[in-house]
Amino acid sequence: MAADRLYLDHAATTPMLAQAQAAMVAAMGSWANPSSPHADGRAARAALEDARARIAAALGWKGHVIFTSGASEAIAIGLGRANAGRVVTSAVEHDAVLRVTKKAERLAVDGDGIVRNPVRAEPVEAHFFLSEKEGPLRRSSGQASTSSGRTDHRTLFAIQHVNNETGVIQPLDQVERDGAILFADCAQSAGKLALPDADMIAISGHKFGSPPGIGALLIRDLALIEASGGQEQGYRAGTENLPAILAMAAALEARADWLPGAATLRARLDAGVEAAGGVIVARDAPRIPAIASYRMPGLSARAQLIQFDMAGISVSAGSACSSGSLKTSHVLYAMGWNEAVASEVVRVSFGPQTCESDIDRFLAAWTAMAARARR
Repeated sequence: MAADRLYLDHAATTPMLAQAQAAMVAAMGSWANPSSPHADGRAARAALEDARARIAAALGWKGHVIFTSGASEAIAIGLGRANAGRVVTSAVEHDAVLRVTKKAERLAVDGDGIVRNPVRAEPVEAHFFLSEKEGPLRRSSGQASTSSGRTDHRTLFAIQHVNNETGVIQPLDQVERDGAILFADCAQSAGKLALPDADMIAISGHKFGSPPGIGALLIRDLALIEASGGQEQGYRAGTENLPAILAMAAALEARADWLPGAATLRARLDAGVEAAGGVIVARDAPRIPAIASYRMPGLSARAQLIQFDMAGISVSAGSACSSGSLKTSHVLYAMGWNEAVASEVVRVSFGPQTCESDIDRFLAAWTAMAARARR
C-alpha cells in the first residue's frame, strides 16, 4: 500500500499483525501434512492441536474448534449441515448467511437495525429478543420436523453479533434460550468483543490480523451438525492450512484492547460528519467503535468512493463481498431506508493503527465533497 494512502476499510480486511506474519513464516519453513503418520506429520499434528487449544483459550471458548477457510465456509457448514428443524434469521444478515438460508424465516429489525420483539406468522418460539419497553420475552420450546421426516429437532436462530455494514451490536447475551440453537456470525466481533453465549459461532481471521483464507466454526456439540468425512474430526474435508492456523493463534494472542481509543475517534468522526450535513446510520444504536456508516445527501456512494479513492482514502459501500457490484444495501432496506437515500451511504472502519490525524484527513475530504454536493 502506498505510504500516502489512508486505509479505512478494516471491516473488509485488516492488515496482518507482525506476530501473525512471523508465526506464518516460521510454519512455512518446517511444515508437513498433519494427517501423515510419520514423525514430521505427527509434529505438524501436535502444532495444529496446540494452535486449536490456544485459539479456544484466547477466545474464552469451551467447545470444539473446526478450522475453515473463513467465516463464509463456517457459516455454510454450521447452517447448511445443521441438525435443526426450523431455521430463523434476521433481515440484516451477511450475504453468506442469506445464501445458505434462502427458505428460512426472516426476523424484521427496527430503524436502528435491532431485532426487537419480532412478530411472525407462526407463534412457535417467535419472541426471543428484548422488547424495547417490556424487557426479556421468553420463547416456547416447540418442536419441528425436517424435510427428511425427523422430529424433535430444535429451531435454529442465526443472528449476526455485529453487523458488518453498520456496526450495530445485537443483544445476543439477552436471549432467553429455552433449548433453541443459536448460531452467531461473529466475523466482525471475534478478537474485539467477548463472544456471545451461542451454540455455534463463525469467525474470520483476516478481520483481526491473521491472513485471509483462515477461520473457524466454534461449536459446543458436534452432534449439532452432520459429519461430512475427511479432516477436522470428519466435519471439514481438506488438508488443514497449518501456517495460517498458527498465524491466527498468534494474532489472537497478540491482540490489544484498542476499542476504547477507537470509540474516541469514532465520536470525533460522527461529530464532524454531522457538522458537514451528513447522516449517521443507526446513530443511537449500540455500535462497535470500529465500524460506522454515513450518508452524504446528494451524492451517490459510487461517486463518493471514486472521489475518496482519488484523494488516497480507502473506504467502502456496505459489505466488501457485495460492494464491487455497488448494489444498494439490503441491510439499509431492512432498516427502512429507501433506495435513493440508501444509495448515498459509505462505510468507514478502523483498525488498531487508525489515529486522530487519519480522522481529520477523512473529515477534510468529506466536508469538501459534501459542500460540492450541496452546490
